[in-house]
Amino acid sequence: MTVEIERRFLLANDAWRAEAGEPRLMSQGYLSVEKERTIRVRIVGEQAWLTLKSWISDVTRSEFEYEIPLAHAREILHSMCPFRMEKRRYEIRCDGFTFEIDEYAGDNAPLVVAEIELPAEDAAFPRPAWLGREITSDGRFTNAYLSKHPYAGWSETEKAV
Repeated sequence: MTVEIERRFLLANDAWRAEAGEPRLMSQGYLSVEKERTIRVRIVGEQAWLTLKSWISDVTRSEFEYEIPLAHAREILHSMCPFRMEKRRYEIRCDGFTFEIDEYAGDNAPLVVAEIELPAEDAAFPRPAWLGREITSDGRFTNAYLSKHPYAGWSETEKAV
């Protein structure tokens, strides 16, 4: 089984921007947004993937990802995915780890989230000063949830929790 061990954080400030390179624009849609399983189509530039994930724990998911023809991805995204989103992804290398910073567009703006993939759930990792509150266990910040319940629709109370 292929596993993804990932932790997610809000950003404390914009200092990360000084370290970030050029972003990649990502368009993605979901065929399933259940906690137990998500099925996603993602387009980045001229490449596309179909990804299947299932929940193991808040930090770990099984993940199977397959490159698919771009034309197929566009058709699936626009005709079969009821939940879609766009974001810009930046990468920042830090002490041998890569943080992926997702800056959401559309109804999920101005949300910005940092993700880090780890070799084990209890692995130590760097904590740059721009890394804010951990949201790994808060399912509302998953891309699948945000595609169905955009951040712009959350109340100020929901955003503060």
